[in-house]
Amino acid sequence: MNYNLYLFALLIVTCCCTLFIAYLAWKRREFPISISYGLGMMAGAFYSFGYAFEIVSVNLEQIRFWLRVEYIGIAFGTFFWMIMVMRYTGFTTYLRRWIIAGIAVVPIITFVSHYTNEWHHLFYQSMDISESEGFPMLIFEPGILYKLHVAYSYILFVIGMTLMIRMYIKSTSHMRKQIAFMIIGSCGPYIITLIYLINIIHMPFDLSPFGFLFSGVFFMWGIYQFNFLRLAPLALQKVFESMKDAVIVLDIDNTISSYNQSARLIISSLNDRRVIGQPASLIFSEYPDLLDKIINGPIMVNKMKISNESNPRYYNVIVSQVNDTTQKTMGKMLLLSDVTEAMIAEEILRANARQLSELNTFKDKMFNVVAHDIRDPLAVLISLMELMRDDMKRCGGEHEEIVDEMGQQIQNTFTLVESLLDWFRSQKGGMVFNPVVWNLSQVVQVNVRLLQIRSEGKRIQVSSEIPHDMFIHADKEMLDLIIRNLLSNAIKFTRYGGSIHLKAERVADKVVICVSDSGEGITEQKGSTLFQETSYPTSSMGTAGERGVGLGLTLCREFVRIMGGDIWFDSELNQGSTFYFSIPIGQAEG
Repeated sequence: MNYNLYLFALLIVTCCCTLFIAYLAWKRREFPISISYGLGMMAGAFYSFGYAFEIVSVNLEQIRFWLRVEYIGIAFGTFFWMIMVMRYTGFTTYLRRWIIAGIAVVPIITFVSHYTNEWHHLFYQSMDISESEGFPMLIFEPGILYKLHVAYSYILFVIGMTLMIRMYIKSTSHMRKQIAFMIIGSCGPYIITLIYLINIIHMPFDLSPFGFLFSGVFFMWGIYQFNFLRLAPLALQKVFESMKDAVIVLDIDNTISSYNQSARLIISSLNDRRVIGQPASLIFSEYPDLLDKIINGPIMVNKMKISNESNPRYYNVIVSQVNDTTQKTMGKMLLLSDVTEAMIAEEILRANARQLSELNTFKDKMFNVVAHDIRDPLAVLISLMELMRDDMKRCGGEHEEIVDEMGQQIQNTFTLVESLLDWFRSQKGGMVFNPVVWNLSQVVQVNVRLLQIRSEGKRIQVSSEIPHDMFIHADKEMLDLIIRNLLSNAIKFTRYGGSIHLKAERVADKVVICVSDSGEGITEQKGSTLFQETSYPTSSMGTAGERGVGLGLTLCREFVRIMGGDIWFDSELNQGSTFYFSIPIGQAEG
């Protein structure tokens, strides 16, 4: 019975399967393990393809040709498989050029000697054809180089299987299935070839290419079920071990499955190699709070204190579930991020903030004490100067000019202290905002009388057209300061014999008050910076040599805005200025 055609078809199918797997590996060529794995599958494809045509060949010359095709794969198949195993099991550091060159010596000798066998007969001592199975089949006497190739292949196979079994023993349960598929898939070609070579079961033809089909099925299953080409175990293991954060993996029964080096530094009991498979209740017995979070997770806790001997540390703790592709829970992952240094830095910042707050409070107290200590004697000096001025008038006023100058300087100093105190209280929140309904006309008249001596000294006429029944909703202390400052500035920059006029009108739900003077006016450059929040206006000298501190308009701006209004001005050089500010209307007016 000529069944070689059926074998031909099966071998072609085997070749297609291995080529498909090589294609999958090529798509993932960013991983070095995929390259060696794909080349190994290509070697199997050459073997299967060449052997398929060998068994349908009709003469020795055709068989020799297809043998050369087969040995493209046979010579280098084990070499590529060994490179893949070394990458997979974590021995990449040994894949240096001279080691790879050493491993490749025998495959190169095999390939060259097979192609040149007719010259030396060191690979096949003799080759002939047998028709015992009903179709031509090769029979041969192996030479010394053929035996070298077989010995080389099985020595590497034993070494590679040892590495994978070692990896299987040390791996966690979820990785063992993947490694088992690798081991079983790798055994296919070598076990079948061994049976064929030692002739335990009489087989008229070599079934080794079908071993690649067996391997292909297991490797494809591993690709789609466990995705081991993407997993790149060595790379992930290195990342896992180099992580600064501690990672501990537990299975569904809360037993330890895996952990990294950082976890050993935090949990001392993890330094024992036998902890894999131990229950979390035993490993974390010294950390009851942490154990509770693991059992009751998923959970996230910030700045949890974990005492490690005499060195307490603080960690952000995350307990999350680990799910498979079907979202079925497989276990838990504990992540510990050390935030001790951040907490120490935070405590230092808090301590510095407290110290700064205390210093600022002390500074505020000192400023108030000093300002009031200056203000009170100045107020006494002003009273004494008034008495002295009156006495000088009765005594003939011989030194009246000197006394007036002294009085002006004391008055300016007193105004400075008053302004500084008001500005300071507004900046630190010390001035209490207490708005009530006030009669605007009465408030204005009180402040006009307070400045009457200054206005009369420059023979300035101050008039008001504010209705007696106009009410506003404002803070009395702030309102007094605004009116007093605007009047004071108007007197300061109005020439002798000038005039100041006050009026108010209702605009929507507010009252707009204006203070007009016939003074010097404001230059365009000066006016552009008068109410800017990023700067404080500098003081200018008045028409009679008066000096100020430059804080008056700044205080007016701040207090008007606190009361819900706005402030602005119009001015024409040498024609005078008009300052406006708005205040909410009082309920009494309605």
